Amino acid sequence: MLTIREDDLSGEPTRALLALHLVGMREGSPPGHSFALDPSGLRAPGVTVWSAWVGEAIAGIGALKSLEEGQGEIKSMRTHPDHLRRGVGAALLEHIIGKARRRGMSRLSLETGSGDAFEAALALYRRRGFTNGSAFADYVPSAFNQFLHLDL
Repeated sequence: MLTIREDDLSGEPTRALLALHLVGMREGSPPGHSFALDPSGLRAPGVTVWSAWVGEAIAGIGALKSLEEGQGEIKSMRTHPDHLRRGVGAALLEHIIGKARRRGMSRLSLETGSGDAFEAALALYRRRGFTNGSAFADYVPSAFNQFLHLDL
């Protein structure tokens, strides 16, 4: 059974999964095109992190960053390699969407890359109704990155 809870990033399993996420984002992105938040960025005001657990094992992480004008950004979505293709990412995404709605957000957005390393995540977001759109916040469009949005 999957349990999702707010996470303060103090536990070793969460920090280890975040480190794996950061390495993966940097390795899969051209220099200067990885915008994954490190632990200090995830502890910033306006950012909430959740972790998903199967018993005592971490299964995934995801975060919601509050933006201006009632919008939010999905950050740091990562499923632990031991829990791939078991619905962890979908459960975290639904949890974040629900929290965004309860917080009165009108739109969720995310920035991600292109290529094989990003296809599974893109498929997840598109299945949930996210569509490609324009850059948001401080992002600058490039041939590598893409922006997805979901109106709530």
